[in-house]
Amino acid sequence: MSSIDARGCSVTGATPSALAAYERSLAAFQSWRSGVEPALAVALQEAPAFVMAHALQAYLLLGSRDPRKVRLARPVLARAAGLPANPRERLHLAAIAAALGDDYASAKTRLGEVLKQHPLDVLALQVVHMLDHVTGDVARMHDRVASVMPAWSRDLPGHHAVLAMHAFSLEESGEYGRAEDVACAALALNPLDARAHHAMAHVFEMSERVDAGLRWMNAHRDFWSVDTVVATHGWWHVALFHVAQRRFEEALGLYDQRVRAQPSCEIADLIDASALLWRLELAGGDPGRRWAELATAWGAYIDDGFCSFNDLHAMLAFVGARDWDRSRQLERALVRSQALPTRHGESTRQVGLPSCRALIAFGHGNDTLAITLLASLPELAHRLGGSHAQRDVLNLTLLRAVERIRRPARRRPRPEKSPLALLRGG
Repeated sequence: MSSIDARGCSVTGATPSALAAYERSLAAFQSWRSGVEPALAVALQEAPAFVMAHALQAYLLLGSRDPRKVRLARPVLARAAGLPANPRERLHLAAIAAALGDDYASAKTRLGEVLKQHPLDVLALQVVHMLDHVTGDVARMHDRVASVMPAWSRDLPGHHAVLAMHAFSLEESGEYGRAEDVACAALALNPLDARAHHAMAHVFEMSERVDAGLRWMNAHRDFWSVDTVVATHGWWHVALFHVAQRRFEEALGLYDQRVRAQPSCEIADLIDASALLWRLELAGGDPGRRWAELATAWGAYIDDGFCSFNDLHAMLAFVGARDWDRSRQLERALVRSQALPTRHGESTRQVGLPSCRALIAFGHGNDTLAITLLASLPELAHRLGGSHAQRDVLNLTLLRAVERIRRPARRRPRPEKSPLALLRGG
């Protein structure tokens, strides 16, 4: 049974009602809103042989930074692999298999082939955009989205999401003015596109427009913080703006009420919590006992051996809590991982282990070693993945270590410049 989706791509195994449910699920996925899984469940119940519904289910799991969730995509792929499928769908399944095999490069190649033939395949674009992001491939992320833009028009469902992805890739490429214009164009099509609001937060962060960023996020909070999957991360951005203003109590209030209101063990939430407390402490704030709770939550992921970006943020929590036992456990795990011929092994050798050792040195007050290790990373830091704003934690730590050497603590006046200004030499 073959049908056509809302963008003209042929899909196999769908009924009309299943296709309608799939489109609702895909629309929520594109906008980073809640409701993806319930609508997808309806699609699969209505049409168990609907290949692209299975593919979307697998991609939802592959998008996690938690290897336990990622592994759950294996039976999903197994079910889909036995179904009739067209060539485009087979490329999707091949990409899923490659990602499950830890071969992100091949997964990106397969999805790139899909987009060359089907530039309106918005699911392929969204997934490869995510893979480019987590592998730190900013140039490819930018060029890939730009290459499909001529095929899109505002009347096609999902055009706002393509614009939001384009806006984020422009921001990560340093084109802040264009990024803002494109994000606003996305929001003109769909004000509920939380991804576009997220791109705006990054534009304000990286262009050091702190007051404007706070005004934007507060004025649009109902669009990005209600019924979305990015609410915690959005509050993280708001808290960072408060840190930049040295309003530490406001930032800690958001940490307690929004970022860490529930003792979540979701890795994305833990990453935001670690980065916020570390930046706040670098700027002169006092996280107090919050570090201990966070370090305990990270303890379950020490031996994951999956993602250097995770490892870095776990180490922030362990060093912040002065939990030297867990920091040593993670260091030993990374020493083992660096010898492995895997994606994580490579990133551990190049940037994961040296950055974590730099954090340990910094925590022990060995600023000379911390500076030596951190200064060797700039050309490789992008391989951690994540955004420039997230990776800035390494630059901020380097600057703080340099400052501590130049101005010993007992004689150092309270810094007058914001962390953003210090980072950029302002």
